[in-house]
Amino acid sequence: MKKREENLIKISVPFKGIDPIKILGFQDEYLNYISKFFGSQIIARKDRIRILGPQEEVYKIRELFLNLMRHIKKNNFLTRELINEEIKLVKSGEFPKEEKKEKTTEKRKAEYAITTPKKIISPQTKHQEEYLKAIDEAEIVICIGPAGTGKTYLAVAKAVSYLLNGKVARIILTRPAVEAGEQLGYLPGDLKEKVAPYLRPLYDALYDMIPIEKVKRMIEEEIIEIAPLAYMRGRTLSDAFIILDEGQNTTKTQMKMFLTRLGWNSKAVVTGDVTQIDLSSKYSSGLIDCEKRLKNINGVKIIYFDKGDVTRPTIVSEIIKAYEEEES
Repeated sequence: MKKREENLIKISVPFKGIDPIKILGFQDEYLNYISKFFGSQIIARKDRIRILGPQEEVYKIRELFLNLMRHIKKNNFLTRELINEEIKLVKSGEFPKEEKKEKTTEKRKAEYAITTPKKIISPQTKHQEEYLKAIDEAEIVICIGPAGTGKTYLAVAKAVSYLLNGKVARIILTRPAVEAGEQLGYLPGDLKEKVAPYLRPLYDALYDMIPIEKVKRMIEEEIIEIAPLAYMRGRTLSDAFIILDEGQNTTKTQMKMFLTRLGWNSKAVVTGDVTQIDLSSKYSSGLIDCEKRLKNINGVKIIYFDKGDVTRPTIVSEIIKAYEEEES
């Protein structure tokens, strides 16, 4: 027994200015969960975590908590899913040579991972990583690519992350209601109800990341605004993360109007698919126009997705490929 005790070591991991409840969970929920995966003793103290156990495992647990603290500093909260990923990472140890490439890919995904209240969202392709990086670096990002590549979904995830981390005070999501046209007057309800079907994809993305009741409350408090593009005219949008979806269905005038709404400490993302333009033939797409006009402006980045970035079922990629072959 004495020999076994000699092999045990004790170390402490200070919280370093982090609110203990964020890493331990309410009533130590996260701490108790983590303890199930290890044989070492893990005890929370006022300003630190104390770990007692075999040297190899103790160091892995320390690495785990240091990684979790980095996530908290970046995202301001943890999720059970993120904790699971980090536990797997520290417990896995060295990867066989044939798995090194996969490990590098996973590390790269983790670098760009976005933590939202309901899930962790990671880029699945190199272009998606470039997209997320561009959003952090540029004031305006234009993302052009086919359906199913995550253009809107990733932008909304970034917006949620920026809001929850206090980088912006509000999120504004908009898109042109081109399909409605003159028929809007024949749809039931007030104007908000008339345009709601065209804004549904934006609601769906939010509900996938934030509990529905919280989204509704944030909309009521105007922390999140989802509105047709016409509502943007005459406004200056400061301290906001603004997303224009379906940008290919804007006219040149509408696109100029939108891009010039940008105020201080704001970020704008424009998404669109230039192969799905629903505008009348007398109008040219504002997305195609701004792609040419803004490509050499500092603070603007243009990212292109292709069928290789489709994250929906394989059949979607095949459909896109079939249509591309017909057009070429």
